[in-house]
Amino acid sequence: MSKQIIYGVFDDEEVLISSAKALRGQGVKIRDVFSPFPIHGLDPVIGIKPTRLSNAAFFYGMFGTSMAVLMTWYMMIHDWPMNVGGKPSFTWFENMPAFIPVTFELTVFCAAHGMVLSYLLVNKIYPGRKAHNPDPRSTDDMFIMEIQTVDNKKVAGSEIISVLRNTGAIEINQKEL
Repeated sequence: MSKQIIYGVFDDEEVLISSAKALRGQGVKIRDVFSPFPIHGLDPVIGIKPTRLSNAAFFYGMFGTSMAVLMTWYMMIHDWPMNVGGKPSFTWFENMPAFIPVTFELTVFCAAHGMVLSYLLVNKIYPGRKAHNPDPRSTDDMFIMEIQTVDNKKVAGSEIISVLRNTGAIEINQKEL
């Protein structure tokens, strides 16, 4: 069995979704879909699991909050206590309302930057990596579905091509791995 990549080219997102459902119904694993805009509802159809980025954002935010509390306690209570406006500097809790803006900003800063770095690392988007776009038309008006025969050992490449042709692909391209 030859190892190849099959690209189905579609001109309508609804046809793409129905084709993806037909392929997934036969047990075909779809590697990726390239489109000029997000297609709502496509992720579960092609088998993409929900993201856990929100969990990561929560933990990055908690890290930022902890760093803000530690920083304000150290600077304003432990290291150099100052009497500003008659406020006591014995404990952090007595001055906490004054530290809310700093705490909020550091929480948002850590959550946002942590999510961006996590997204880039998980998706392997880093400097020096070549972009992967099989067809430049996918940035304009076409939708491209990528299927690798390596991922689909139980379904022959000719069957995949047949399903793509029968479900409305306007063009089918093949490329050897």
